[in-house]
Amino acid sequence: MSPAKVSKKPPTQAPKVSEVLEHRWDLSALFKDVEELDKHIANLDKRIKAYEKKYANAFSQLEAGGFKKAMEDYEELSEGISRAMVYVFLIFACDVEKSDLYSKYQLLCSDMAQHLLFVENEFCALESQKQEELIQATPKYAYSLRVLLKQKSHLLSLPEEKVLLATSSVGVEAFSKLFDKTLTALKIPFQDKLISEEEILSELHNPDRKLRKKAQKALTKALKKNELVLTYVLNMVRKDLHINTKLRHYESPESFRHLSNQISQASVDSMLEIVNDNYALVHRYYKIKSKILGYKLKDYDRYAPLETKESPVSYSEALDLVLKAYRDFSPKFAQIVEHAIAHGWVDSHPRAGKRGGAFSDSTVPSAHPFVLLNFTNNRRSVFTIAHEFGHMIHQELSKSVGYLNTNTPLTTSETASVFGEMLLFESLKKNLDKKELRGIYAGKLEDMFSTMFRQVVMTNFERRIHATQEELKAQDFDTIWQEENAKMFGKSLKLTKNYARWWSYIPHFIHSPFYCYAYSYGQLLVLALFGLYRQQNTPAERKAFVETYTNFLSKGGSQSPEELVGMFGLDIQDKEFWKIGMGEVEKMLSEFEALL
Repeated sequence: MSPAKVSKKPPTQAPKVSEVLEHRWDLSALFKDVEELDKHIANLDKRIKAYEKKYANAFSQLEAGGFKKAMEDYEELSEGISRAMVYVFLIFACDVEKSDLYSKYQLLCSDMAQHLLFVENEFCALESQKQEELIQATPKYAYSLRVLLKQKSHLLSLPEEKVLLATSSVGVEAFSKLFDKTLTALKIPFQDKLISEEEILSELHNPDRKLRKKAQKALTKALKKNELVLTYVLNMVRKDLHINTKLRHYESPESFRHLSNQISQASVDSMLEIVNDNYALVHRYYKIKSKILGYKLKDYDRYAPLETKESPVSYSEALDLVLKAYRDFSPKFAQIVEHAIAHGWVDSHPRAGKRGGAFSDSTVPSAHPFVLLNFTNNRRSVFTIAHEFGHMIHQELSKSVGYLNTNTPLTTSETASVFGEMLLFESLKKNLDKKELRGIYAGKLEDMFSTMFRQVVMTNFERRIHATQEELKAQDFDTIWQEENAKMFGKSLKLTKNYARWWSYIPHFIHSPFYCYAYSYGQLLVLALFGLYRQQNTPAERKAFVETYTNFLSKGGSQSPEELVGMFGLDIQDKEFWKIGMGEVEKMLSEFEALL
């Protein structure tokens, strides 16, 4: 979400990674404590209301200099609201029982944000010539203002926008929090202990097939116990999206996402078509895996390791591996990682009340990103670290473009994360024998299938459930989920009845409808970029690529995805572009087959 220049000072006595067992966040970069937060909000509220009094209904009279000052102040005040909101969100992410704290400040921040809504509305209401004059006078904000104008036809009146913002915390956002609390509260019986959703999912990578099957049944049972809540929440998200689509005059339920991603419907459809047309690669891989393992695969075998004795990876070892991969690519990237490890940017392990999954929150440019992990001592968790640290590096590098330009579209926001996974993959495979190499290739292919093909399956699922306004039953969702997943796997494995319910724990369906295709978009983009990187044969060529890539990340959301990718001589509007990335997938699959 945000990023600024990395400190030029070397990290102060960063401890050796191997000595660190667990990390917790130090949120003092945002606020020392809630008391300091309260002082910040009290002061910010006064400043925002003074800003509103000065500029509301006055944009049409502003000349270039006055508009520039108004935008600078608007950016600073907006960042102040985000600073407060992200602080309580991160507290909530570590302890979902603190939802009362989160709700309290969410309302306060929502109230302050209402007093700034007029800025976008008034700018969009100006005459076109006036808008262009002001854009030309403020080059720093030019791109974000042009993006805003594309949203013009979907903006409501200022009073209407204020009502929606004021009620947002008790609308779909409330259901979103209920979903988080429900999933976090799951205590799933497994092997004589109660474990979390995150931990039970990690058992799908267990070499013991009986334990994988047992884990699958245990998770399904827990999800069915919560059928009423999880089904109702998804239906409320569907209803909210339908209302929003109608109110804002979007062509379809997914249109808002493409607009925020700054890409066309045609570009998305083209990418989805390429992925849907290449499910045969997935079928091909799992048929091979079935032969290697010696039995007909079922859904709980998707991530079964080829080597039955995969050694556990400690957190400290995982950090060392990831750090080496980034250091080999760019010392600057490694410096960011070392600084993050040493200074409380990372919260590493599962614990009671902590939100599941993983993310990197960019927070605000005047602070730094915070990374949430739920490390579970397997190779997959190592790749998760590489993924989230990629986000962190991207966010930290792009802080210099300022708060209003750091909102990177989803289509390019996944670039650094997936690229980081590829760097780790290349680093790991250098020192492995053929047997170990086969295992790591299998793991990487499965990750790519999950990041690319599975995310398209999820998008296809969303397209179908949002195509109707009728409330759907859990069994309706089950059927659609099973049918779309069956296309991806074909006859290469059997989807059991238990798997039909697994739509109900996917957070993106709740928090960010139609988010998932961005992973596929990003994966194909990264494969094209990484293929380009591997073609650089001399140190000078590689150095030039790293410089271009670093510049690409540093731009944040200050340019369009088309312009950013164009820095590498690639064209995302060209249908052939997507085939480049898919060709890299087939190449990797062929390399895997050569190891058999």
